[in-house]
Amino acid sequence: MKILLINGHPSKDSFCYALSQAYMQGAKGAGAEVREINVGALKFSPNLAHGYRKITELEEDLLSAQDSIKWAEHLVFVYPTWWGTMPAMLKGFIDRTFLPGFAFKYRDNSPLWDRLLTGRSARMIVTMDAPVWFFRLVYGKPGHNAMKKMILEFCGIKPVKITSFGSVKQSSDKLRAGWLSRTRSLGEAMK
Repeated sequence: MKILLINGHPSKDSFCYALSQAYMQGAKGAGAEVREINVGALKFSPNLAHGYRKITELEEDLLSAQDSIKWAEHLVFVYPTWWGTMPAMLKGFIDRTFLPGFAFKYRDNSPLWDRLLTGRSARMIVTMDAPVWFFRLVYGKPGHNAMKKMILEFCGIKPVKITSFGSVKQSSDKLRAGWLSRTRSLGEAMK
């Protein structure tokens, strides 16, 4: 399987980075081809300055990212929940790469659209400081819903599975080790 691993945490010195490396170790050990994108290391403007009225020319790192997205059969996004959703750099990365004509295409004179990234599945591995049950029941999973339904499935990527870990700030070393092991197992299963 061809897997694209996208780490959306802006720092390599993060638990999300450790999770992404655990997934990659598991997937490579199981024989998958894995490409990796660390959004924080890319050189690009996250600002979609003109919306979709005028496409801003893509930087080299974003052109390379689009090539990797086209190549992949399975996308794995690893990122923290900040203010209920993804970090700004990851959102900017999506705004700039999942463009009309690449990820989707609006139909003329229709409210419908064509999904251009079909044939791919995805896994979201998301950390948070809130307990997972609290994020789900009290807040209604706003970031999960946005990423799964309004971005990935909108573009034709499915199924989209979600693994959430929290509360990270109150977790013990033993609990984090268990989360790393679980993530490695997801990679081994290529899910």
